[in-house]
Amino acid sequence: MSEEKIVAFCGLLCNECPAYIAKQTNDKELRKKTVGEWASGEFPLKIEDINCDGCIDGKELFKHCTMCEVRKCGLEKGVKNCAYCAEYPCKKLEGLWGLLQAPEAKEILDEIRKTL
Repeated sequence: MSEEKIVAFCGLLCNECPAYIAKQTNDKELRKKTVGEWASGEFPLKIEDINCDGCIDGKELFKHCTMCEVRKCGLEKGVKNCAYCAEYPCKKLEGLWGLLQAPEAKEILDEIRKTL
């Protein structure tokens, strides 16, 4: 039995994200590994930052998700994710995709749009 995909506003899959997985499984080693992969001088991280319940309605969010303009916009508009927005795709979303370098996020939202 496969777990239902949790699609973030931007199209990333929350339940495939290391911050989500580490929180749900309380995996300290995964947190440490993720800090090593994600932290930079511009985006410093601590092990305790690697915790997330998913951006749609999570109680605890990964540090950068708390500041995400795409997430904020999606919450304000009350959409399930950006695929459901009349303005899809917008400049905020396209900018985030460029920053994330995760083409699969756009592909996921494009697939959802085809079913609407």
